[in-house]
Amino acid sequence: MIPSKKGDTAFNNSFERGVSAFDSKTIKVANNEAPKNQQTFRGDRNNGMDRYLSYPIARSMQEKTGDTLQIKCVEFIPPENGDPFGTKLEGVFNDIELADGTVKKDYIMSKKERADYNTRNPNNKLADPKLSFNLSNATTRHKDKTKTKYYIELPMPQELNDSNSVTWGDDRVNAIELAGLAVAQKMMKDGVIESIDNAQKAIRALNAGITIPGLNEDTQSAIRAAISGAAVGQLGSNITAQSVVTRATGQILNNNLELLFKGVNLRSFPYSITFSPRNPKESRVVKSIIRSLKMSMAAKAGEFNGGAQGIFLKSPDVFQLRYLRDGRDHPFLNKFKLCALTGLNLNYTNAGTYSSYEDGTPVNIRMDVTFKELNPIYFEDYLPGNGSGDGVGY
Repeated sequence: MIPSKKGDTAFNNSFERGVSAFDSKTIKVANNEAPKNQQTFRGDRNNGMDRYLSYPIARSMQEKTGDTLQIKCVEFIPPENGDPFGTKLEGVFNDIELADGTVKKDYIMSKKERADYNTRNPNNKLADPKLSFNLSNATTRHKDKTKTKYYIELPMPQELNDSNSVTWGDDRVNAIELAGLAVAQKMMKDGVIESIDNAQKAIRALNAGITIPGLNEDTQSAIRAAISGAAVGQLGSNITAQSVVTRATGQILNNNLELLFKGVNLRSFPYSITFSPRNPKESRVVKSIIRSLKMSMAAKAGEFNGGAQGIFLKSPDVFQLRYLRDGRDHPFLNKFKLCALTGLNLNYTNAGTYSSYEDGTPVNIRMDVTFKELNPIYFEDYLPGNGSGDGVGY
């Protein structure tokens, strides 16, 4: 993006702040004391705030493609109150008086006890327990409350990739496992004690000769033996329900193999940027870009006072990427969610041999960066009004 003549002075002055000189200005540390001879980078007096770095400064006619990559650095915002799920548990712990007159504090009642209590206290019934969530992620937290530190605008990388993927995997479940699942669901619904009693009754009924439709007597006997074998296996034996059925009938339990959805994946975006500074101003800009990215991807230590210094590390800054065309969102290319800078590699001898200008700036530098999104992509992100734009979406 090329600055207008009207804004050239202010635009170029912003680069002057990024010179790699050091001064004797001191900074405050955790114990509020100023260390002696502490040096600071002039371009980062405000941690990169209110800076706009663009490379190259002046583009030739061949370079004026209008397409650029914009990198906006923002301060990471953690979840409020340290709870990313906003969990709320209601009606689980109660101060009650049981039927025998015993008073309980913060008592967790069974379903039967709750029903008995409500029968005895029709005017003071206890509501069923509730567990609610108010989920938030990094994208929603930064949407309305963002602290921007600086912008970087670079020529469009020569290799652009957009890779979306989800995870599917094989899943197996046989009839005995499905029966166990049914018992577990009954246990969650009716309570542990009642469900165990029902499961024991079911096993006794099966052993007493209950008929399973569609199976001959030998197969049904094998299934009963398989259940017994599974129980023995829980005691440390190598006997399994599958092996019992195979030995008894020469068959195996149908595993009902099916491909099931397993989860979502996070996208990564690797880029390779080549810098060839053509004058001292561009050298300072390149230096500021590299230093700013290095600083922002580093964890923050020593942010706490007194004895807490060094116990915790604060999250690095995060980045919002945008493909631009003539200063606006690109009409075709993909969008990004908030990203972390997970890797930065620099090759100061990209020309094949070491060569530098009079001020020490290498003649040709290659910067490889890898950004990774903080949140996965969902179907709803492509719906109108959710930031997917008019192009290919995320």
